[in-house]
Parts: sequence; structure tokens; C-alpha cells
Amino acid sequence: MSSSSSSSSLKIGIIGFGTFGQFLAKTMIKQGHTLTATSRTDYSQHSLQLGIQFFRDVNEFLEADNDVILLCTSIISLSGVLDSMPISSLKRSSTLFVDVLSVKEHPRELLLRKLPEESDILCTHPMFGPESGKNGWKDLTFMYDKVRIRDEVICSNFLNIFATEGCRMLQMTCEEHDKLAAKSQFITHTIGRTLAEMDAKFTPIDTKGFQTLVQLKDSTMRDSFDLYSGLFLHNRFARQELENLEHALHKVKEMLVQRMSDVLGTEKTA
Repeated sequence: MSSSSSSSSLKIGIIGFGTFGQFLAKTMIKQGHTLTATSRTDYSQHSLQLGIQFFRDVNEFLEADNDVILLCTSIISLSGVLDSMPISSLKRSSTLFVDVLSVKEHPRELLLRKLPEESDILCTHPMFGPESGKNGWKDLTFMYDKVRIRDEVICSNFLNIFATEGCRMLQMTCEEHDKLAAKSQFITHTIGRTLAEMDAKFTPIDTKGFQTLVQLKDSTMRDSFDLYSGLFLHNRFARQELENLEHALHKVKEMLVQRMSDVLGTEKTA
């Protein structure tokens, strides 16, 4: 066990140092944790400014004796990233692997299947990002599932990163998360992208409600289609929610058509 496991300070390695990985890293550095990173894109200069050691070579990254390896990849690339990792290069076989994907059953299944039995696994979903969390994380939700944890100290120290910032810590199973996320996050993104297809934009006579819809469209369109398609492809509950949405829209249309028929029929007989 490394020296950091006996204190609150952790050695954290980030795989996938894009926007979200950098967003999390800034707070972790502020709290006094030691960070390393690796990514397909060369972020060495940006990492240097943040005080983070960047590795272009994944073997060297895995040999860096991290307590925690934080997976900040996209949903659709996680499987390939895990397959390409030379796991035998891990300095510590008991390393805690943490994912932050917006779906949970998919990474849980991959991590259990592809990682060594000795590795600990924590599946998480910070329900916020660089925009919603730019002024701090207080009262923002952090979901987690202790999938396979032996070193409770390291796991607790990692969770404390978010608890210390005032997050609402929510422990639930990966299955329950995906059920709820299909009804909330996936539907939110679907409505936003539907509004984008309709080219919804501000007008001089907007109601507050419509302004909220345009803001929803703008917010969801800032996320990549890879993220959105991942919410659909790798959450088994999303297909049913899409069908529910289609059915609901059809039902509302039927109600309007029926009312139109009733009203026009009454007018004709008046």
C-alpha cells in the first residue's frame, strides 16, 4: 500500500484529459492531491501550467504508482481504451479504478470483465460539468456505486474530494442510476436535440417558458453527438423512454385533433 493511502492526499492518474478531466483536475489539485494524466491528445503544456505530470506513453503512466486511476473517456471509447491499456504495467495491482460516465451499467460490466480481480472499482457520475459547476460544487449531486472495494480508506478519501466541496453524495446501484437517467438526462438531451432540428430560436415575443426551451436546446447542443448517442446505445432503459416520448407526442396530437373535430363539428351545427 502506498504512503498516500494512510492520509487524505491521493495520487490520482487521469485517463482522458479533455474538458471534463481538466475540470475535475483543477479542484483535485486545489485540495492538495498529486495528479498525473494521459490522453490521445498531447496536453503536456496545459498540464504543466496546472502542475500535473503528463505522460504520452501509457506504460509510463501506469507505472506511476497511482492510488486512483480516473477514467474520463467518452462512453463509446471506454471499451477500446481499456483494451489498449497494458494492465500488466500497473505499479499497484490494488489500484482503485473510477469512471465518471453518464451511464453506469456499461462501465460497471466492462471494468469487472477487463480489470484484474485485485483492482478496486468505483462507478460514479458527477451530475454536473464545467458550466453548472463553474462557481463551485455545493449542493450539486455526485452519484456513486461501490462495485468492488477492498481498500475503504482510498475509496473514502476519493469520495471526500466531492463531499468536501459540498456535493450531495448519493449512493445507488448502477442499474437504478440508468433507470432514472433514461427518464431525466436522456429525455432532456432528446428534447434539446429535437428543438435544434426545429431550429428553435429566440423571438421578440418569447414567453419565459419558451426562453427556457431555447436555453435547453443551446445547452444540450454544446455536448457532442457521441455523448448523446452513448446515452442511448449504452443505457438499456433509454429505448423504452424514447418509445414513451413518441407515444406521448402521438397521444397529445390525437387529443388536439379530437378537440378540433369536436369544435368544428359544433360550429357547423350552430
